[in-house]
Amino acid sequence: CMMEPAVRQIWKRGFHNLHRPFILHKRTHSGQPEHADVSHSRHVKPALLVSRLYQPSNLRDVGQESRLPGEMTCKSQRLMQQAGLIHPSNPGCYYYLPSTVRSMEKLVRVIDQEMQGIGGQKLDMPSLCSADLWKTSERWDLMGKELFRLKDRQGADYCLGPTHEEAITTLVAHQTTLSYRQLPLLLYQITRKFRDEPKPRFGLLRGREFYMKDMYSFDVSEEAAHETYESVCDAYVRLFARLGLRCVQVQADTGNIGGTLSHEFQLPADIGEDRLLVCGTCSFAANMETLSPDRTYCPQCSTGTLVESKGIEVGHTFYLGKKYSHIFNATFSNHQNKPAVAEMGCYGLGVTRILAAAIEVMSTEEGIRWPNLIAPYQVCVLPPKKGSKVDEAATLAEELVHNLGQFLPHLRGEVVFDDRTQMTIGKRLKDAGKLGYPYVVVVGQAALEEMPKFEVICQQTGETMFLSKDGLLELLGTVETV
Repeated sequence: CMMEPAVRQIWKRGFHNLHRPFILHKRTHSGQPEHADVSHSRHVKPALLVSRLYQPSNLRDVGQESRLPGEMTCKSQRLMQQAGLIHPSNPGCYYYLPSTVRSMEKLVRVIDQEMQGIGGQKLDMPSLCSADLWKTSERWDLMGKELFRLKDRQGADYCLGPTHEEAITTLVAHQTTLSYRQLPLLLYQITRKFRDEPKPRFGLLRGREFYMKDMYSFDVSEEAAHETYESVCDAYVRLFARLGLRCVQVQADTGNIGGTLSHEFQLPADIGEDRLLVCGTCSFAANMETLSPDRTYCPQCSTGTLVESKGIEVGHTFYLGKKYSHIFNATFSNHQNKPAVAEMGCYGLGVTRILAAAIEVMSTEEGIRWPNLIAPYQVCVLPPKKGSKVDEAATLAEELVHNLGQFLPHLRGEVVFDDRTQMTIGKRLKDAGKLGYPYVVVVGQAALEEMPKFEVICQQTGETMFLSKDGLLELLGTVETV
Protein backbone atom coordinates (compact mmCIF):
# COMPACT_ATOMS: atom_id res chain seq x y z
CA CYS A 1 0.00 0.00 0.00
CA MET A 2 1.20 3.54 -0.77
CA MET A 3 1.60 6.23 1.87
CA GLU A 4 -0.12 9.62 1.82
CA PRO A 5 1.95 12.36 0.10
CA ALA A 6 2.18 14.43 3.29
CA VAL A 7 3.52 11.50 5.27
CA ARG A 8 6.00 10.74 2.49
CA GLN A 9 7.34 14.30 2.63
CA ILE A 10 7.83 14.04 6.40
CA TRP A 11 9.74 10.80 5.87
CA LYS A 12 11.91 12.31 3.19
CA ARG A 13 12.83 15.20 5.46
CA GLY A 14 13.65 12.72 8.21
CA PHE A 15 15.90 10.61 6.01
CA HIS A 16 17.63 13.63 4.48
CA ASN A 17 18.76 14.37 8.05
CA LEU A 18 20.54 11.04 8.37
CA HIS A 19 23.90 12.73 7.89
CA ARG A 20 23.18 15.46 10.47
CA PRO A 21 23.78 15.03 14.19
CA PHE A 22 20.73 15.03 16.46
CA ILE A 23 20.49 17.48 19.34
CA LEU A 24 19.46 15.89 22.61
CA HIS A 25 18.09 17.62 25.66
CA LYS A 26 20.50 17.47 28.56
CA ARG A 27 18.94 15.58 31.47
CA THR A 28 19.15 16.11 35.18
CA HIS A 29 19.93 13.33 37.64
CA SER A 30 16.18 12.72 37.93
CA GLY A 31 15.99 12.02 34.21
CA GLN A 32 13.96 15.16 33.41
CA PRO A 33 15.07 17.23 30.38
CA GLU A 34 16.59 20.65 30.84
CA HIS A 35 16.61 23.37 28.20
CA ALA A 36 18.55 22.27 25.16
CA ASP A 37 22.05 23.60 24.66
CA VAL A 38 22.50 23.79 20.90
CA SER A 39 26.25 24.26 21.28
CA HIS A 40 26.65 20.74 22.64
CA SER A 41 25.20 17.93 20.55
CA ARG A 42 25.88 14.25 20.19
CA HIS A 43 24.46 11.30 18.29
CA VAL A 44 21.27 9.66 19.44
CA LYS A 45 21.96 6.16 20.74
CA PRO A 46 19.32 3.49 19.99
CA ALA A 47 17.34 2.47 23.06
CA LEU A 48 16.92 -1.25 22.28
CA LEU A 49 20.36 -2.85 22.15
CA VAL A 50 20.82 -6.54 21.42
CA SER A 51 23.65 -6.68 23.97
CA ARG A 52 21.19 -5.64 26.70
CA LEU A 53 18.38 -8.05 25.84
CA TYR A 54 18.06 -10.81 28.40
CA GLN A 55 18.73 -13.85 26.25
CA PRO A 56 21.82 -15.93 25.47
CA SER A 57 24.45 -14.11 23.44
CA ASN A 58 25.98 -17.39 22.27
CA LEU A 59 23.29 -19.53 20.69
CA ARG A 60 23.88 -23.23 21.18
CA ASP A 61 22.38 -26.60 20.42
CA VAL A 62 20.08 -28.05 23.07
CA GLY A 63 21.95 -31.14 24.13
CA GLN A 64 20.91 -33.97 26.38
CA GLU A 65 22.37 -32.20 29.40
CA SER A 66 19.81 -29.38 29.12
CA ARG A 67 16.77 -31.67 28.89
CA LEU A 68 14.65 -32.68 31.81
CA PRO A 69 14.20 -36.39 32.64
CA GLY A 70 11.75 -38.11 30.32
CA GLU A 71 11.29 -35.04 28.12
CA MET A 72 11.10 -35.38 24.33
CA THR A 73 12.33 -32.56 22.11
CA CYS A 74 10.89 -31.16 18.89
CA LYS A 75 11.91 -28.37 16.55
CA SER A 76 10.02 -25.61 18.37
CA GLN A 77 11.38 -26.61 21.78
CA ARG A 78 14.95 -26.85 20.50
CA LEU A 79 14.80 -23.52 18.68
CA MET A 80 13.12 -21.69 21.57
CA GLN A 81 15.73 -22.92 24.04
CA GLN A 82 18.58 -22.10 21.66
CA ALA A 83 17.27 -18.57 21.19
CA GLY A 84 16.85 -17.95 24.90
CA LEU A 85 13.08 -17.70 24.61
CA ILE A 86 12.30 -20.33 27.24
CA HIS A 87 14.27 -22.12 29.94
CA PRO A 88 13.20 -25.38 31.63
CA SER A 89 12.19 -25.18 35.28
CA ASN A 90 10.74 -28.59 36.10
CA PRO A 91 8.90 -31.17 33.96
CA GLY A 92 6.20 -29.41 31.95
CA CYS A 93 7.04 -25.93 33.36
CA TYR A 94 9.18 -23.21 31.81
CA TYR A 95 10.51 -19.74 32.40
CA TYR A 96 9.14 -17.45 29.68
CA LEU A 97 11.94 -15.01 28.89
CA PRO A 98 11.35 -11.37 27.83
CA SER A 99 11.08 -11.91 24.07
CA THR A 100 8.54 -14.69 24.58
CA VAL A 101 6.52 -12.48 26.91
CA ARG A 102 6.52 -9.72 24.26
CA SER A 103 5.25 -12.16 21.65
CA MET A 104 2.64 -13.58 24.00
CA GLU A 105 1.37 -10.11 24.94
CA LYS A 106 0.94 -9.31 21.25
CA LEU A 107 -0.96 -12.55 20.72
CA VAL A 108 -3.18 -11.69 23.68
CA ARG A 109 -3.95 -8.31 22.09
CA VAL A 110 -4.99 -10.03 18.85
CA ILE A 111 -7.18 -12.47 20.81
CA ASP A 112 -8.72 -9.57 22.75
CA GLN A 113 -9.57 -7.80 19.49
CA GLU A 114 -11.31 -10.85 18.06
CA MET A 115 -13.16 -11.83 21.25
CA GLN A 116 -14.30 -8.30 22.04
CA GLY A 117 -15.27 -7.88 18.38
CA ILE A 118 -18.02 -10.47 18.90
CA GLY A 119 -19.11 -9.07 22.27
CA GLY A 120 -16.72 -10.84 24.64
CA GLN A 121 -16.02 -9.21 28.02
CA LYS A 122 -12.75 -9.94 29.80
CA LEU A 123 -12.54 -10.92 33.44
CA ASP A 124 -10.24 -12.92 35.70
CA MET A 125 -11.16 -15.88 37.91
CA PRO A 126 -9.24 -17.53 40.75
CA SER A 127 -6.82 -20.30 39.83
CA LEU A 128 -7.44 -21.86 43.24
CA CYS A 129 -10.80 -23.61 42.85
CA SER A 130 -12.92 -25.12 45.63
CA ALA A 131 -13.37 -28.88 45.45
CA ASP A 132 -17.02 -28.37 46.42
CA LEU A 133 -17.79 -26.91 43.00
CA TRP A 134 -16.06 -29.76 41.21
CA LYS A 135 -17.80 -32.33 43.35
CA THR A 136 -21.16 -30.71 42.59
CA SER A 137 -20.51 -31.13 38.85
CA GLU A 138 -19.14 -34.64 39.51
CA ARG A 139 -15.88 -33.80 37.77
CA TRP A 140 -13.74 -34.04 40.92
CA ASP A 141 -13.52 -37.81 40.40
CA LEU A 142 -14.03 -37.76 36.62
CA MET A 143 -10.88 -35.71 35.99
CA GLY A 144 -8.81 -38.17 37.99
CA LYS A 145 -5.07 -37.61 38.36
CA GLU A 146 -5.08 -34.77 35.83
CA LEU A 147 -6.18 -32.37 38.59
CA PHE A 148 -3.53 -30.73 40.75
CA ARG A 149 -5.14 -31.15 44.20
CA LEU A 150 -4.20 -29.54 47.51
CA LYS A 151 -5.55 -28.81 50.99
CA ASP A 152 -5.49 -25.57 52.91
CA ARG A 153 -4.53 -25.33 56.59
CA GLN A 154 -8.13 -26.05 57.60
CA GLY A 155 -8.09 -29.27 55.58
CA ALA A 156 -10.42 -28.04 52.84
CA ASP A 157 -9.84 -29.50 49.36
CA TYR A 158 -8.92 -27.35 46.36
CA CYS A 159 -7.55 -27.80 42.86
CA LEU A 160 -5.53 -25.58 40.51
CA GLY A 161 -7.98 -24.82 37.72
CA PRO A 162 -7.42 -26.59 34.39
CA THR A 163 -10.70 -25.06 33.17
CA HIS A 164 -13.43 -22.91 34.74
CA GLU A 165 -16.92 -24.11 33.77
CA GLU A 166 -17.94 -24.55 37.41
CA ALA A 167 -16.52 -21.21 38.51
CA ILE A 168 -18.06 -19.08 35.75
CA THR A 169 -21.48 -20.72 36.04
CA THR A 170 -21.50 -20.14 39.80
CA LEU A 171 -20.57 -16.48 39.22
CA VAL A 172 -23.42 -15.95 36.75
CA ALA A 173 -25.84 -17.84 38.99
CA HIS A 174 -25.16 -15.33 41.76
CA GLN A 175 -26.59 -12.57 39.56
CA THR A 176 -30.28 -13.06 40.29
CA THR A 177 -31.37 -10.08 38.14
CA LEU A 178 -30.01 -11.32 34.81
CA SER A 179 -32.46 -10.54 32.00
CA TYR A 180 -32.87 -12.02 28.53
CA ARG A 181 -32.10 -8.51 27.24
CA GLN A 182 -28.52 -8.94 28.52
CA LEU A 183 -27.97 -12.16 26.58
CA PRO A 184 -25.93 -13.46 24.88
CA LEU A 185 -23.37 -12.97 27.61
CA LEU A 186 -19.79 -13.86 26.64
CA LEU A 187 -17.22 -13.80 29.44
CA TYR A 188 -13.59 -14.77 28.95
CA GLN A 189 -10.20 -14.74 30.62
CA ILE A 190 -6.59 -15.31 29.60
CA THR A 191 -4.68 -16.85 32.46
CA ARG A 192 -2.48 -19.69 33.67
CA LYS A 193 -3.94 -23.19 33.68
CA PHE A 194 -2.67 -26.32 35.37
CA ARG A 195 -2.93 -29.96 34.31
CA ASP A 196 -0.91 -32.82 35.72
CA GLU A 197 0.14 -34.27 32.38
CA PRO A 198 1.46 -37.83 32.74
CA LYS A 199 4.09 -37.20 30.04
CA PRO A 200 4.84 -33.50 29.56
CA ARG A 201 6.85 -33.08 26.38
CA PHE A 202 7.54 -30.97 23.31
CA GLY A 203 8.24 -27.81 25.31
CA LEU A 204 5.25 -25.47 25.36
CA LEU A 205 3.15 -27.82 23.24
CA ARG A 206 2.27 -30.12 26.14
CA GLY A 207 3.05 -28.75 29.57
CA ARG A 208 1.67 -28.84 33.07
CA GLU A 209 1.46 -25.06 33.44
CA PHE A 210 0.41 -22.93 30.50
CA TYR A 211 -1.62 -19.93 29.35
CA MET A 212 -5.07 -20.38 27.87
CA LYS A 213 -7.96 -18.20 26.74
CA ASP A 214 -11.26 -19.69 27.96
CA MET A 215 -14.59 -18.04 27.13
CA TYR A 216 -18.06 -19.03 28.31
CA SER A 217 -21.34 -18.03 26.68
CA PHE A 218 -24.87 -17.81 28.11
CA ASP A 219 -27.85 -17.69 25.75
CA VAL A 220 -31.64 -17.61 25.89
CA SER A 221 -32.24 -20.68 23.69
CA GLU A 222 -30.55 -23.55 21.92
CA GLU A 223 -30.94 -21.76 18.59
CA ALA A 224 -29.31 -18.60 19.97
CA ALA A 225 -26.53 -20.67 21.55
CA HIS A 226 -25.72 -22.24 18.19
CA GLU A 227 -25.53 -18.77 16.62
CA THR A 228 -23.06 -17.72 19.32
CA TYR A 229 -21.11 -20.94 18.75
CA GLU A 230 -20.78 -20.16 15.04
CA SER A 231 -19.72 -16.57 15.71
CA VAL A 232 -16.90 -17.77 17.99
CA CYS A 233 -15.75 -20.34 15.43
CA ASP A 234 -15.72 -17.61 12.77
CA ALA A 235 -13.63 -15.41 15.10
CA TYR A 236 -11.14 -18.26 15.52
CA VAL A 237 -10.88 -18.61 11.74
CA ARG A 238 -10.16 -14.86 11.44
CA LEU A 239 -7.61 -15.04 14.24
CA PHE A 240 -5.54 -17.75 12.60
CA ALA A 241 -5.84 -16.06 9.20
CA ARG A 242 -4.40 -12.86 10.71
CA LEU A 243 -1.49 -14.90 12.06
CA GLY A 244 -0.91 -16.49 8.66
CA LEU A 245 -1.46 -19.99 10.05
CA ARG A 246 -3.28 -22.71 8.13
CA CYS A 247 -5.74 -24.05 10.67
CA VAL A 248 -8.25 -26.87 10.11
CA GLN A 249 -11.57 -26.96 11.98
CA VAL A 250 -12.44 -30.59 12.73
CA GLN A 251 -15.31 -32.36 14.44
CA ALA A 252 -14.22 -33.60 17.86
CA ASP A 253 -15.24 -35.57 20.93
CA THR A 254 -16.69 -33.58 23.84
CA GLY A 255 -14.57 -35.50 26.39
CA ASN A 256 -14.85 -34.62 30.07
CA ILE A 257 -16.03 -31.08 29.29
CA GLY A 258 -19.37 -32.45 28.14
CA GLY A 259 -22.03 -31.13 25.81
CA THR A 260 -23.35 -32.32 22.45
CA LEU A 261 -21.22 -30.44 19.90
CA SER A 262 -17.48 -29.90 19.71
CA HIS A 263 -14.82 -28.76 17.24
CA GLU A 264 -11.05 -28.64 17.44
CA PHE A 265 -8.83 -26.17 15.60
CA GLN A 266 -5.76 -28.03 14.40
CA LEU A 267 -2.46 -26.92 12.85
CA PRO A 268 -1.26 -29.74 10.55
CA ALA A 269 2.16 -30.92 11.74
CA ASP A 270 4.12 -34.17 11.66
CA ILE A 271 4.69 -34.14 15.43
CA GLY A 272 1.01 -33.54 16.13
CA GLU A 273 -0.47 -35.95 18.64
CA ASP A 274 -3.97 -35.90 17.12
CA ARG A 275 -4.86 -38.11 14.17
CA LEU A 276 -7.19 -36.40 11.74
CA LEU A 277 -9.31 -37.53 8.80
CA VAL A 278 -9.74 -34.88 6.12
CA CYS A 279 -11.90 -35.15 3.01
CA GLY A 280 -10.13 -34.41 -0.26
CA THR A 281 -13.36 -33.29 -1.95
CA CYS A 282 -15.37 -31.18 0.53
CA SER A 283 -14.70 -29.26 3.75
CA PHE A 284 -15.29 -32.19 6.12
CA ALA A 285 -12.62 -32.93 8.72
CA ALA A 286 -12.79 -34.87 11.97
CA ASN A 287 -10.64 -36.18 14.76
CA MET A 288 -10.22 -39.89 14.16
CA GLU A 289 -11.57 -40.67 17.64
CA THR A 290 -15.04 -39.53 16.48
CA LEU A 291 -15.22 -41.95 13.53
CA SER A 292 -14.77 -45.66 13.11
CA PRO A 293 -11.09 -46.38 12.37
CA ASP A 294 -11.80 -48.27 9.15
CA ARG A 295 -13.92 -45.54 7.56
CA THR A 296 -12.54 -44.33 4.23
CA TYR A 297 -15.40 -42.38 2.62
CA CYS A 298 -16.64 -38.95 3.64
CA PRO A 299 -19.87 -38.92 5.70
CA GLN A 300 -20.68 -35.41 4.45
CA CYS A 301 -20.36 -35.63 0.66
CA SER A 302 -20.29 -39.45 0.35
CA THR A 303 -17.95 -39.24 -2.64
CA GLY A 304 -14.68 -37.93 -1.19
CA THR A 305 -11.94 -40.10 0.29
CA LEU A 306 -10.79 -39.46 3.85
CA VAL A 307 -7.03 -38.89 4.16
CA GLU A 308 -5.25 -39.30 7.48
CA SER A 309 -2.95 -36.58 8.80
CA LYS A 310 -1.60 -35.32 12.12
CA GLY A 311 -2.31 -32.05 13.87
CA ILE A 312 -1.53 -29.89 16.90
CA GLU A 313 -4.70 -28.81 18.71
CA VAL A 314 -4.58 -25.06 19.35
CA GLY A 315 -8.27 -24.35 20.01
CA HIS A 316 -11.42 -26.19 21.09
CA THR A 317 -15.09 -25.17 21.15
CA PHE A 318 -18.00 -26.86 22.94
CA TYR A 319 -21.76 -26.42 22.95
CA LEU A 320 -22.65 -27.33 26.54
CA GLY A 321 -26.38 -26.89 26.57
CA LYS A 322 -27.69 -26.83 30.16
CA LYS A 323 -25.19 -29.27 31.66
CA TYR A 324 -23.62 -26.74 34.05
CA SER A 325 -26.30 -24.05 34.13
CA HIS A 326 -28.86 -26.57 35.37
CA ILE A 327 -26.55 -27.91 38.10
CA PHE A 328 -25.61 -24.47 39.41
CA ASN A 329 -28.97 -22.81 38.68
CA ALA A 330 -27.68 -20.16 36.28
CA THR A 331 -30.98 -18.60 35.21
CA PHE A 332 -32.30 -15.43 33.60
CA SER A 333 -35.68 -13.73 33.35
CA ASN A 334 -37.29 -14.60 30.01
CA HIS A 335 -39.82 -12.66 27.91
CA GLN A 336 -42.59 -13.72 30.30
CA ASN A 337 -40.52 -12.48 33.25
CA LYS A 338 -40.13 -16.05 34.47
CA PRO A 339 -36.84 -17.78 35.38
CA ALA A 340 -35.29 -19.91 32.62
CA VAL A 341 -32.07 -21.91 32.57
CA ALA A 342 -29.38 -20.47 30.25
CA GLU A 343 -27.87 -22.38 27.35
CA MET A 344 -24.07 -22.45 27.51
CA GLY A 345 -20.98 -22.87 25.39
CA CYS A 346 -17.25 -22.80 26.18
CA TYR A 347 -14.35 -21.94 23.92
CA GLY A 348 -10.63 -22.43 24.53
CA LEU A 349 -7.45 -21.20 22.84
CA GLY A 350 -4.01 -22.41 23.92
CA VAL A 351 -2.06 -19.16 24.02
CA THR A 352 1.41 -20.55 24.72
CA ARG A 353 0.63 -23.57 22.56
CA ILE A 354 -0.18 -21.30 19.61
CA LEU A 355 3.24 -19.63 20.00
CA ALA A 356 5.08 -22.95 20.00
CA ALA A 357 2.91 -24.51 17.29
CA ALA A 358 3.44 -21.50 15.02
CA ILE A 359 7.21 -21.82 15.45
CA GLU A 360 6.93 -25.57 14.84
CA VAL A 361 5.13 -25.25 11.49
CA MET A 362 6.74 -22.03 10.18
CA SER A 363 10.41 -22.31 11.15
CA THR A 364 13.37 -23.80 9.36
CA GLU A 365 15.62 -26.29 11.13
CA GLU A 366 18.17 -23.51 11.68
CA GLY A 367 16.05 -20.52 12.66
CA ILE A 368 12.77 -19.34 14.13
CA ARG A 369 10.11 -17.87 11.88
CA TRP A 370 7.33 -16.05 13.69
CA PRO A 371 3.93 -14.99 12.46
CA ASN A 372 4.98 -11.43 11.58
CA LEU A 373 2.18 -9.85 13.61
CA ILE A 374 3.41 -11.32 16.91
CA ALA A 375 7.18 -11.39 16.42
CA PRO A 376 8.88 -9.98 19.56
CA TYR A 377 10.57 -7.27 17.46
CA GLN A 378 9.87 -6.39 13.83
CA VAL A 379 13.24 -5.00 12.69
CA CYS A 380 16.89 -5.60 13.57
CA VAL A 381 19.47 -3.08 12.33
CA LEU A 382 23.08 -4.26 11.94
CA PRO A 383 25.87 -1.65 11.88
CA PRO A 384 29.32 -2.58 10.49
CA LYS A 385 31.99 -4.28 12.56
CA LYS A 386 34.01 -1.86 14.67
CA GLY A 387 37.30 -1.01 13.00
CA SER A 388 36.21 -2.20 9.56
CA LYS A 389 36.67 -0.17 6.37
CA VAL A 390 33.07 1.02 6.56
CA ASP A 391 33.08 1.82 10.28
CA GLU A 392 31.80 5.33 9.57
CA ALA A 393 28.45 3.82 8.55
CA ALA A 394 27.84 3.00 12.23
CA THR A 395 26.61 6.54 12.84
CA LEU A 396 24.16 6.22 9.95
CA ALA A 397 22.87 2.96 11.44
CA GLU A 398 22.22 4.60 14.82
CA GLU A 399 20.44 7.52 13.23
CA LEU A 400 18.41 5.16 11.04
CA VAL A 401 17.04 3.43 14.15
CA HIS A 402 16.09 6.80 15.63
CA ASN A 403 14.39 7.92 12.42
CA LEU A 404 12.41 4.70 12.08
CA GLY A 405 10.94 5.24 15.52
CA GLN A 406 10.37 8.94 14.96
CA PHE A 407 8.74 8.85 11.54
CA LEU A 408 7.04 5.44 11.68
CA PRO A 409 5.21 5.60 15.01
CA HIS A 410 3.89 2.06 14.71
CA LEU A 411 7.50 0.80 14.82
CA ARG A 412 8.40 2.52 18.07
CA GLY A 413 9.72 -0.13 20.40
CA GLU A 414 9.87 -2.60 17.51
CA VAL A 415 13.39 -1.87 16.19
CA VAL A 416 16.46 -3.36 17.86
CA PHE A 417 20.06 -2.36 17.22
CA ASP A 418 22.69 -5.10 17.20
CA ASP A 419 25.48 -3.19 18.93
CA ARG A 420 27.78 -6.23 19.27
CA THR A 421 30.17 -4.61 16.81
CA GLN A 422 33.09 -6.74 18.03
CA MET A 423 31.44 -9.50 15.96
CA THR A 424 31.40 -9.71 12.19
CA ILE A 425 28.29 -8.91 10.20
CA GLY A 426 28.15 -12.57 9.17
CA LYS A 427 27.96 -13.87 12.73
CA ARG A 428 25.34 -11.33 13.70
CA LEU A 429 23.33 -12.17 10.58
CA LYS A 430 23.39 -15.82 11.62
CA ASP A 431 22.10 -14.92 15.08
CA ALA A 432 19.39 -12.72 13.57
CA GLY A 433 18.32 -15.63 11.39
CA LYS A 434 18.01 -17.92 14.41
CA LEU A 435 16.06 -15.33 16.42
CA GLY A 436 13.60 -14.69 13.61
CA TYR A 437 13.31 -10.91 13.26
CA PRO A 438 10.96 -10.46 10.27
CA TYR A 439 13.23 -7.78 8.78
CA VAL A 440 17.00 -7.40 9.12
CA VAL A 441 18.59 -4.18 7.80
CA VAL A 442 22.36 -4.16 7.19
CA VAL A 443 23.98 -0.73 7.09
CA GLY A 444 27.31 -1.13 5.31
CA GLN A 445 29.30 0.10 2.31
CA ALA A 446 26.19 0.64 0.18
CA ALA A 447 24.86 3.15 2.72
CA LEU A 448 27.92 5.40 2.17
CA GLU A 449 27.48 5.69 -1.58
CA GLU A 450 26.15 8.80 -3.32
CA MET A 451 22.79 7.06 -3.66
CA PRO A 452 22.65 5.23 -0.31
CA LYS A 453 21.29 1.67 -0.27
CA PHE A 454 20.29 -0.51 2.65
CA GLU A 455 20.54 -4.29 2.50
CA VAL A 456 17.21 -5.70 3.73
CA ILE A 457 16.62 -9.39 4.44
CA CYS A 458 13.00 -10.55 4.70
CA GLN A 459 13.20 -13.61 6.92
CA GLN A 460 9.84 -15.10 5.96
CA THR A 461 10.62 -15.27 2.25
CA GLY A 462 14.42 -15.45 2.42
CA GLU A 463 14.52 -12.55 -0.06
CA THR A 464 17.36 -10.01 0.07
CA MET A 465 16.86 -6.53 -1.36
CA PHE A 466 19.00 -3.40 -1.68
CA LEU A 467 16.65 -0.51 -1.10
CA SER A 468 16.96 3.25 -1.29
CA LYS A 469 15.73 5.41 1.54
CA ASP A 470 12.34 5.72 -0.11
CA GLY A 471 12.22 2.00 -0.78
CA LEU A 472 12.97 1.20 2.85
CA LEU A 473 10.30 3.71 3.84
CA GLU A 474 7.67 2.04 1.70
CA LEU A 475 8.55 -1.47 2.85
CA LEU A 476 8.61 -0.83 6.59
CA GLY A 477 5.64 1.51 6.32
CA THR A 478 3.50 -1.52 5.42
CA VAL A 479 4.55 -3.58 8.45
CA GLU A 480 1.48 -4.40 10.57
CA THR A 481 1.83 -4.20 14.34
CA VAL A 482 -0.55 -4.82 17.19
